[in-house]
Amino acid sequence: MKHIYKLVLLVCLTLTACNDNFLNVDPVDRYSDAVVWTDESLITAFVNNIYEGQKWGFHTVMLSSLCDESMEVWAWESQPVVMSELSPSYQGILAPNFWIITFHNINWNNLYKNIRACNIFFENAEKYALEGDAVDRLKGEVHYLRAYFYYWLMSQWGGVPLIEKSYTPADELLVARNTFEETINFIVKDLEAAATVLPLTGDKARATKGAALALKARVLLYAASDLYVSQSKWASGYKNPELIGYTTGGDRAERWRKAKEAAKEVMDLGIYHLYGEAGGWANTDEATQNYVNIFLCHNSDEDIMVQYYDFVNHKSDDFQLPRVGLFNSPNGFHGWGGNTPTGQLVDSYEMKDGSKFSWSNPQQAARPYENRDPRFYASIMYNGSHWRQRPDDAIASDPDGIVQTAFYQQADGSYTAGLDTRQGPIEDWNGTYTGYYMRKFLDPSVNHQYDKQPYPWRQIRYAEVLLNYAEACLELGENDEARQTINLIRKRAGMPDIPSTETGDALMEHYRNERKIELAYEQHRYFDIRRWMIAPDAIKPAQGIDIRYPYGAKVPTYEVIQVQERKWNDKSYLMPIYLDEMNKNNLLIQNPGY
Repeated sequence: MKHIYKLVLLVCLTLTACNDNFLNVDPVDRYSDAVVWTDESLITAFVNNIYEGQKWGFHTVMLSSLCDESMEVWAWESQPVVMSELSPSYQGILAPNFWIITFHNINWNNLYKNIRACNIFFENAEKYALEGDAVDRLKGEVHYLRAYFYYWLMSQWGGVPLIEKSYTPADELLVARNTFEETINFIVKDLEAAATVLPLTGDKARATKGAALALKARVLLYAASDLYVSQSKWASGYKNPELIGYTTGGDRAERWRKAKEAAKEVMDLGIYHLYGEAGGWANTDEATQNYVNIFLCHNSDEDIMVQYYDFVNHKSDDFQLPRVGLFNSPNGFHGWGGNTPTGQLVDSYEMKDGSKFSWSNPQQAARPYENRDPRFYASIMYNGSHWRQRPDDAIASDPDGIVQTAFYQQADGSYTAGLDTRQGPIEDWNGTYTGYYMRKFLDPSVNHQYDKQPYPWRQIRYAEVLLNYAEACLELGENDEARQTINLIRKRAGMPDIPSTETGDALMEHYRNERKIELAYEQHRYFDIRRWMIAPDAIKPAQGIDIRYPYGAKVPTYEVIQVQERKWNDKSYLMPIYLDEMNKNNLLIQNPGY
């Protein structure tokens, strides 16, 4: 045996001596850098992986439940946010290590991980002198993606460290925050670079010229908003106001003009249109169905940037899959009822004639769900609304699929709970506290208890661009132009025009409500109430509705109730930088109030 061992060793040494490359072989389980960055398909795959870092909205807990649009029924997950209890060491559902990883793609760590991937792409594009139309397109996409990730950082933390290289352990890793103004300028520069090389049309799950310009318009709109010029009002005494807003003066009207021009540039491309923009609906049902269809189609001229889902490449139990129906449909249909509309959101929908809804109006209060904005019926499930066929174990109790969030008095004075209440007979551990369920995005033809629906998450749609344009016009005093643009959206929704006599603060309030309704549940309201600095008025105890049918009565009584305590603290205008990050980098300066 010893002689055999010596022979094998001799052979190995001989082969090694004869061939210096005997042990210098490429690994068989991965590609080398040289292979990746000289193969167009592998470069594309690398960029595709960066796209996975985008924030999507179809999670168990949505951003809507962190503002005044909805209430998360599990409460403890979002309660630290709506109670303004966050601290550098206590982040609730926004923490990077939250067990349900609901918001993992928009936390500090992952955003910078994605930015590092973008920087690796640019470094290797230069190192290997990558050229050609396909490579130029990919460069434009990565400029867009890096801007996108910095947009999420900016919108949560203000000015952040601007990193343009992929750091290694040998580099100096301590980096200070850039100013808010520098952060905005960097994002805009990346988006302008993207827009110059990206195609006008193409796969809407990949960045196009329109997507880059539309994101630029959003960023400039945010930058011009009240929050970033009013540090002294909400962060008095903070020693580094340049990190959380503009401090160099400048012409604020010019910022609004830039936001307006950026939105107009998207409009002037002439390739985007509101879905069903012709309007002229014969009745509320037609207008309602049109708004429903915006989110139940795979592609339309209203889509600017979308995010598709691949059922094949995800685990069946992955919480990142689009289980929006399971997460949000009524518990009486075996849904979880996760992000239930607040009474405040429901009451924001106007009457069909354009007047405001009010519980103080006896006629409206007696029939609160009649003659409302068609978008109400497309977005909200309420007591008495039709949804879909009940599952087999409940269909006998309700063959028509009617949502039941009311309570019914019996002869002995007791009450029987509706099938979709938390006291109902089907799933009393889930269900609404507010008396409402989310309808928007959900396909009634899908059995959400078992099946996933395939519709994309819309990162950017044209209606937002029009609203951004209208807001900039309002801030510039161009009321007629703003009103005309808002009315395009209202016409598509089957709603009457805003009266020409409405101006000033009243018109601005109307615009903000229109934006709230049109973009409900689409990840805008959380930031809107902050940048407008109306959060103290918006973050109030969440309201719901208690509906009771007296014994033998066909008409119920309605009582507005408080269902969740909420409190506002001005520090919540921005997120705290995580304690781990502060401990790792002593050059970082914490946001005010933390």
